[in-house]
Amino acid sequence: MLQKYKRLHADTTAVTRRINDFDAQTGNIYETVAILAKRANQISSELKEELDSELKAFKTTNESLDEIYENKDQIEVSRKYEQMPKPTLLAIAEYLNGKLYWRNPAKVKEIEQ
Repeated sequence: MLQKYKRLHADTTAVTRRINDFDAQTGNIYETVAILAKRANQISSELKEELDSELKAFKTTNESLDEIYENKDQIEVSRKYEQMPKPTLLAIAEYLNGKLYWRNPAKVKEIEQ
């Protein structure tokens, strides 16, 4: 899953963007912000699950809170995730590249009626 996000080539820092790039697809900047927030939360939970599963291999059964020992491999795994772009920036990259799908149930109901 980490490879999927590396291929996005998202910025690692905040960048000033044109507002017209964001409201062009939805017609509403607030709807776009809500979409990006939800996607960023999804990405964040996916990455957290993946990180937890990778770090689970380093845990031992007789660890106490006072005796936590981090080995070099564990530190490297943590650094790899720290150096990634933030989930918000990944969501923005997906949105701007047209790789994000969403639907608004309220608008679907209006069309059906």
